[in-house]
Order: sequence, then structure tokens, then C-alpha cells
Amino acid sequence: MKKRTQVDMIREALADRIVHGYLRPGDPLDETSLAAEYGVSRTPIREVLRQLETIGLALSRPHRGAIVASLTPRQLDETFVVMAELEALSARLCATALRGEGLHALQSLHEGGAGAARTNDVAGYRLHNERFHAAIYAGSGNAFLEETALAVRRRLAPFRNLQFEAFQRPELSHREHARIVDAIVSGDGEAAASAMRAHILIVREAVDAVDLASER
Repeated sequence: MKKRTQVDMIREALADRIVHGYLRPGDPLDETSLAAEYGVSRTPIREVLRQLETIGLALSRPHRGAIVASLTPRQLDETFVVMAELEALSARLCATALRGEGLHALQSLHEGGAGAARTNDVAGYRLHNERFHAAIYAGSGNAFLEETALAVRRRLAPFRNLQFEAFQRPELSHREHARIVDAIVSGDGEAAASAMRAHILIVREAVDAVDLASER
């Protein structure tokens, strides 16, 4: 197996663990442990960590090793504000761009998350949530907006995933999604944008609630 292939596979595996919340902000990314886990030398692991740092999922600390990226409260606030506006714009454009089968597909996708939301299936709802938001980006019909939103979402993914540790958060999130979908189906771009913006800012509050609970 070529070194590059090793790096790609390990980077994708670690990124998946970070994005899905198995590794949380601040968790160590120890070179020796990771090398042993994946059966490689520390050289490809160093390259993996460098690449994760480039996309904002890891933070390298001199003489102390790498950790899963964390943000200060101010940085989180600033990034979530940007994310909220990107997603609000995506929802607004969706309301005018989606028609016919596109609307039916979005409704079906939303309804597909009802079971996970109702049973508080955190892992299942996380996956559904990713698909739902990706569909909104794609439905905007603007490829640059979709690319930009996905990049910011990737940066915030470890923190967005924390929200589902809050009490009954999947169920509440699904209700918020319903308001977004209803506005898009009605063709009301402003209502769709407003509902999406409110949803993302609620996510920010939920992240704080989980962090405060974990400190008690």
C-alpha cells in the first residue's frame, strides 16, 4: 500500500470520527497511539494530522501534540453567525429553486428523520441531520454557496454534533426542520431564511448547554 493511500484512508477515518462526535473538541490526537491503532509508522500520522489541521479539524500545539480543534466562545459565536447566514441564504434560494420532484424529495428526506427524532436515536439523527442540511445546500442551485457552506459546516461539525447530547435535542431539531421545509414548500424565501437562521442559532445555544452540563 502506498504511503499516500495510507494517509488518505487514515485522514478520512479520523475526520469521520471527529465529525460524528466520537472524538470531541480538546481530545488528544496522540501520534504514537494512532500509529499503533492503524498499524503504520508515525510519519504518515504526522501528515494526517497536518491535513486535519489544514481543514480545521485538528490543532497542533508545540511540544504538546495535536488535539481535536476547539474554539473560544467568541470564535464559536462568530463562526455560527456566518454559518447561520450561509444556511439562511441556502434556504431562501431553495424556496425559489426547488419545484415538483425536488420538493417531494426534500419532504421525504425530512419525514425520514421522524423515527430517529421520536426515539432520541442520536447516532441515527446525526446522520439524518447531515443529509438534510446537505440537501438544502444542494437545493439552493448555487454551487459556490454549496461548497462554501459545506466547508464552514465541516469546521463546525464537532461542535454541531455536541448539540444532540442535550435532552431531546433530536426531537426539537426535527420540529425546527419542519418549519424550514414548510416555508420552502410554500415558496416563502424570507420565512425559510428566518426559520433556518433561528435553527442554527438555537444549535449554538444547545452547544453551550451541553458544555455547561459536562462541567458540573
